[in-house]
Amino acid sequence: MNLKDLLGAFSQGKSGAKSHMKNLIELAAVDGNFDEVEYDLLKSIARRNGIGEGQLKEIRKNPNLIKFEVPTDANEKFHQLYDLVHMMSIDTNVHSEELKLSHIFAVKFGYSRDKVKELVDTIQSNILHGQGYEEAMKRVTLLIS
Repeated sequence: MNLKDLLGAFSQGKSGAKSHMKNLIELAAVDGNFDEVEYDLLKSIARRNGIGEGQLKEIRKNPNLIKFEVPTDANEKFHQLYDLVHMMSIDTNVHSEELKLSHIFAVKFGYSRDKVKELVDTIQSNILHGQGYEEAMKRVTLLIS
C-alpha cells in the first residue's frame, strides 16, 4: 500500500467516525432530550474514534455537513450498532423513536430486516446486564448466522 492509499484509508476512517458521531447525536436527540449521561457516552465514543471534543461540537452544531456512511467492515458495523444501542439505553428510558431509529440504522448497515428487533434486543440486554461489546458480538453472531 502506498502513501496515497494509506492517506485515503485514514481519511475514510475519519469521515466514517464523523458519520458515526452524527448518527449517535441523532439517536440521542430524537426523543427531544439530549442529557448529560448521553453526552458523556458520546464524548467517550468520540475519543475512542479519534474525534476531539471541538470536532464533536462542530458535528453537533452542523450535522448536515456530515455525509452518512455505511461501515464496510462487519466488525465496524456491529461496533457502530452496539454504540447506537448503548446510546439508546444509557438513560434507561428508551423512547419509541430511539428504538425505531436504531432499527433503521441496523437495516441501513445491512442487517436482515427480519432479525433487527431480536438483534437490537440482544445487544440491549447485554448492555443492561453489564456485558461488553465482545460478549454481545458472540451472542449476535449466533443469532444472525
